[in-house]
Amino acid sequence: MSKLENRTYDELALGDKAEVTHMVSERDLILFAEVSGDVNPVHLDEEFAAATPFKGRIAHGMFSGALISAAIACEMPGPGTIYIGQEMSFLRPVRLGDEIRIELEVIEKLPKNRARIATRVFNQDGKQVVDGVATVMVPTERVSVARPVLPEVKIG
Repeated sequence: MSKLENRTYDELALGDKAEVTHMVSERDLILFAEVSGDVNPVHLDEEFAAATPFKGRIAHGMFSGALISAAIACEMPGPGTIYIGQEMSFLRPVRLGDEIRIELEVIEKLPKNRARIATRVFNQDGKQVVDGVATVMVPTERVSVARPVLPEVKIG
């Protein structure tokens, strides 16, 4: 079983980086729509989406936000990190089948165990699709926990 381990505020340094990749699937869009309640047809209906400026279905913008949140919670700083805020700009659509790369970089350490982390998302062509900055409260103690095994969710 794999572990999730964090970096403490004292261990975190300016310029520290982490990255995570994710292949965007049909399953992602359906599950995100179910959990969020966002059933906008631009995400779920190919015929509808084909008539939009995107010319096809796109992922929910906040799906990228959720992947950023997961990268912060599981990679850097890691378990125990608390989100304070997130600025985010959607630069390009994320499409089904895109392999996106979430890049995190510590850009500022603030008082009270807080840090600002650049949150950038790129598609498989190296084009930036999301740009942002997260403000987080970084743990002051080391944490190492087993990565939970989630139950299988069936669609349909």
